[in-house]
Amino acid sequence: METRIVVAGAVVRGSAVLVAQRVWPPELAGRWELPGGKVTPGETEPQALARELAEELGLHITDIAVGDRLGDDISLDDETTLRAYLVRLRGGEPHPHDHRALCWVTAAQLPDLDWVPADRLWLKDLVRIL
Repeated sequence: METRIVVAGAVVRGSAVLVAQRVWPPELAGRWELPGGKVTPGETEPQALARELAEELGLHITDIAVGDRLGDDISLDDETTLRAYLVRLRGGEPHPHDHRALCWVTAAQLPDLDWVPADRLWLKDLVRIL
C-alpha cells in the first residue's frame, strides 16, 4: 500500500510562526497545529501545501513560497506520513477559514500552546528557525 503524505507549513514572518487552532475532529478541537493538508494524486508536496494554505488561509496561491523541509517525517499511522516545510508569504494576510483562530507565536511562546500531538514533535525545529 502506498503511503499517504500530509504536508504542514511553518509560515514564518520575522521571529514568529503562524499556528492554527483546529475546529475538528472533536478529540483535536481547540488544539494548535501548523496548517496544511493532504497531497492529492498528481501534485508535488510543495504544490499541495501551497494549495492547502491558500484554501485554509484565504490567500492567493501566488502569495505562498514553499521552501525547505522542516524537521523529520512523523508517522501518523501505518499508511500516513506527516511532513513539514518552511513557508514564506509574498503577500496577503492569513485568515482562519478552516480553523477557529490563527496566531503568530514566537519561539518563547511555542511550548505553552496546546499542540496536536504530532506537531509538538517539531517544536525544537521551530525554535531553531525562529
